[in-house]
Amino acid sequence: MKTIRELGSLQGRRVLLTGATGALGRIMCDALAEVGAELVLVDRPGTDFQPLAGELQQRWGTQVRFRHCDLEQEEQRLDLIRWMTEEVGGLNVLVNNAAFVGASALQGWAVPFDDQSVSTWCRALEVNLTAAFSLCKGLRPLLDAAPGANIVNIASIYGVIGPDWSLYHGTTIGNPAAYAASKGGLIQLTRWLATTLGPRIRVNAITLGGIFRQQAAAFVARYEAGTPLGRMATEEDFKGAICFLASDLSAYVTGHNLVVDGGRTVL
Repeated sequence: MKTIRELGSLQGRRVLLTGATGALGRIMCDALAEVGAELVLVDRPGTDFQPLAGELQQRWGTQVRFRHCDLEQEEQRLDLIRWMTEEVGGLNVLVNNAAFVGASALQGWAVPFDDQSVSTWCRALEVNLTAAFSLCKGLRPLLDAAPGANIVNIASIYGVIGPDWSLYHGTTIGNPAAYAASKGGLIQLTRWLATTLGPRIRVNAITLGGIFRQQAAAFVARYEAGTPLGRMATEEDFKGAICFLASDLSAYVTGHNLVVDGGRTVL
């Protein structure tokens, strides 16, 4: 019988995580490294991986590789898949974390519905949903050959519920339609992949509640008032969820959407 420590260990397993140097990506990388994972960090061209890679290696002694990839570009996604297949040569866990989010500085994005643009909608779906599909498809052979193989897709409560527009009154914060549609699609893709890639590969999602990032005080107060735990999330609130789904602690869990939102979506 394995112990909880053994089930939760990722020693000898390799994890690829997109959007690795963002606020949430960094925290998830740290959590996965703590339980022993080797890491492949992926982020946009121009990203400086060295500070994060050095910190992870010093803090946890883990092996860290990194690769630039503009996930909006199919050819760059294919180059990432080729590099993983031909040069890295093994993968146990894929975490699709990278996304355009509500605060992304895009034209026609976090603006009133009438001003949201089709071109930006297409860009968002390419990064938030199509890229995840592409990586799952392209990296499947590596995952098929690996022990404990699984995929974790990072979704959002706005893929589950519609926005409460009263939260945003008097602020400049937006909630783009494409963000909600892409995250809802990612949750359904998770279910589809779970029945398609099983039994060799498990596929799950984590739905994130709102993370506190110095938003307008009025927005924060309204959001917290409608959340049973009475606060917004911090990035650290998702450490347990990613380690649970990436490891054998969840060996009999697939097709699941783990909602980590302080209870907001139960209201």
